[in-house]
Amino acid sequence: MFQHISLPPDVLPPVAPYSHAVRAGDFLFVTGQLAEDATGVVGGDTIEAETTQVMENLKQVLAEAGSSFDRVAMARIFVTDFDFYEPVNQIYASYFQPGRLPGRTTVGVTALAGSGKVEIDLIAYCGN
Repeated sequence: MFQHISLPPDVLPPVAPYSHAVRAGDFLFVTGQLAEDATGVVGGDTIEAETTQVMENLKQVLAEAGSSFDRVAMARIFVTDFDFYEPVNQIYASYFQPGRLPGRTTVGVTALAGSGKVEIDLIAYCGN
């Protein structure tokens, strides 16, 4: 069974044709989120601000699906510059309980949609 989850367009409009998340059985696959706000503008004056917006967007998608960061099993982080690695790590880690971090991969890329500098996608477990 698949359940497609999308937030209302006035909350977090998709920048392409996709669902914000898809639940497949006991797993929730959350689409990579950028630092877009409710108006669809991707931005942030600093990498810290951009990463915070990405994490807040992920939090909204997880909540809409009935999940949370404590259910995340795997994360992938995409950055356009590895100089962002440490500041992204600091913001990212603050959304998880110490000692309960998910598995993770970080990938350096040449560009992201909407001129973003960081994008994060998640896989969460939604079973019992």
